[in-house]
Amino acid sequence: MTGIKGLNSAWLVLVVLLLAILGLYLSKNSILSVQAKQNIFHFMVGQETNLSTGQWDELQTEHYKIKYMTEDKAEVALVANAAEDAYTSVSDRMGQEPGRQTTIVIYPDSKSLAASFGWDKNEKALGVYWGGTIRVLAPSAWLSGVDQQDRFIKEGPMVHEFTHLMVDQMTRGNYNRWWTEGVAQYTEKQITGFEFASPFNGKQQLYYYTLDNLEKNFDSLDQSVAYWEALQAVDFIVDKYGEEKIYTVIHYLGKGDSMPKAIEGTLGTDYETFSHDFYQYLENN
Repeated sequence: MTGIKGLNSAWLVLVVLLLAILGLYLSKNSILSVQAKQNIFHFMVGQETNLSTGQWDELQTEHYKIKYMTEDKAEVALVANAAEDAYTSVSDRMGQEPGRQTTIVIYPDSKSLAASFGWDKNEKALGVYWGGTIRVLAPSAWLSGVDQQDRFIKEGPMVHEFTHLMVDQMTRGNYNRWWTEGVAQYTEKQITGFEFASPFNGKQQLYYYTLDNLEKNFDSLDQSVAYWEALQAVDFIVDKYGEEKIYTVIHYLGKGDSMPKAIEGTLGTDYETFSHDFYQYLENN
């Protein structure tokens, strides 16, 4: 398997299977709290990561443990500097810091990054946050030319993925996909200026999903539209109610409220009215 050396694959398969079984159990077990499920999931992902990268090289920074292949040694400083920059800028914006050192794993190519999650080998991503860890594609796999440090900070995944980590921590794992993707994109846009192009820039007819559909089926929807709409939802809250309401919603989620209850408690309106006003916002912008 590309990007993995010195690995006992039988043990890795066993750990991954145990993780999958545990995840299935947790998803159906109503006795454990969301926080307890999050803690167990993070522990299992951490164990799998330690096993799969046990013989990789490692760099310790103030806030991170970075695991990498020897072939990617020249790029570690680039990732470390961007990660520390993201730590400061995102933590300052969200008013909280992680309680522990974060593990970052650098993969030399898209195939090995995808394989670490069991994704299709053709799946492309610059970075992924999963279970307390951040996994990134080596900059050389997609970045070339001058000003690589500035470009990696602006175009790379560190701010986006670190925001996911903060949402996970601040909500104690009680969040849905459209919310964390919306907050991550909004934060990334504010800090780096980066924003994905609208899927409707080519004059395609506008369409959107209901928030209920986004919550239940995010990963099976058209991803360009789902990600765009998630950012639009956060932009709508900021434009109408103020940026501080994002963090109030996160506060309510951290207390265990559902997404509708968190929205209602934060904005002082019922969720049906919020949804209707949001759809009107999409149609008028």
